[in-house]
Amino acid sequence: MWQFDYPWAWLLLPLPWLGYRFLAAYRESRSALRVPFFAAMSRAIGQTPGTASAGGGRWQLPLNLLVWALLLAACARPVLVEKPIEKDRPIRDLMLAIDLSQSMETTDYLGPDGTPVDRLTAVKRVVRDFIARRKDDRIGLIVFGTAAYPQAPLTLDHASLGLLLDEMGIGMAGPNTALGDAIGLSVKLLDKAEEQEKVLILLTDGNDTGSAITPDHAAAIVHDHGIVVHTIGIGDPQASGDAKVDLQALQAIAKATGGRFFRACDSAALQQVYATLDRITPHRVKTFSHQPKRDLFWLPLGAALALLVLAHGLAVLTSRAPRRRPAVT
Repeated sequence: MWQFDYPWAWLLLPLPWLGYRFLAAYRESRSALRVPFFAAMSRAIGQTPGTASAGGGRWQLPLNLLVWALLLAACARPVLVEKPIEKDRPIRDLMLAIDLSQSMETTDYLGPDGTPVDRLTAVKRVVRDFIARRKDDRIGLIVFGTAAYPQAPLTLDHASLGLLLDEMGIGMAGPNTALGDAIGLSVKLLDKAEEQEKVLILLTDGNDTGSAITPDHAAAIVHDHGIVVHTIGIGDPQASGDAKVDLQALQAIAKATGGRFFRACDSAALQQVYATLDRITPHRVKTFSHQPKRDLFWLPLGAALALLVLAHGLAVLTSRAPRRRPAVT
């Protein structure tokens, strides 16, 4: 279908008539030679003098009106509205909070080849696969140790997330575990997001050793902001010291925010955790329609120019055509 973007331009259609009706006629004074016996001379040679016409012929008026209407049609900007283009946009924001404290260097996981690897190496491998499967979601990264830091804002550029993930190292955020601070930082990063569903996935041993805000208080804050926290306990709960996994704290955080708690005791269990998250937070997209417009103003504008060129061309040919003179007797 087609339409006019500026239909108000048609209000100018009666402008020529208004000018003809209310403006004074244009008159121009010229010097001329007056011949008293001009009429007698015309009769003597047998020719009748012609009358000058300012109108340019009987077709001049309708031609001018038609050209004016075409120019107004071009100014009204006719456009062809094409079929809507559908675009899928994610309606979920996922924030991954990864523990980089000193306890993450504990080697209680096995790699694909069966060799022992530290907790962070196992987490990186699974997180990378998880990001690759969430192509329609905006994902951000938080790293925390002694303090919590935003590593990447919410983005669909998952390739950049992979590079940032590779650069993470144990202890780069400090040796301690500021679990509550990491949860509180997610509020700041997710609060301005326009999407309806906001999810924080927390990967840590849960042993808070240096937060300015307690994990319980932080969980209550994110719950008030509509953020669901899924917690994943990394490592062996039988470990001692700072390497011990505090499962009860992670369970309490998930329960307070309406999320789920997962225990990842080895690499295979960690893979299963993300498979479960794929099911409980399925991909959702909403469709936006955009109708592109194609400008057609050049059609009436070109028609107006063509009419003017044709009319002036015919006028020139007519003026140069030889006229038959009556015989003189």
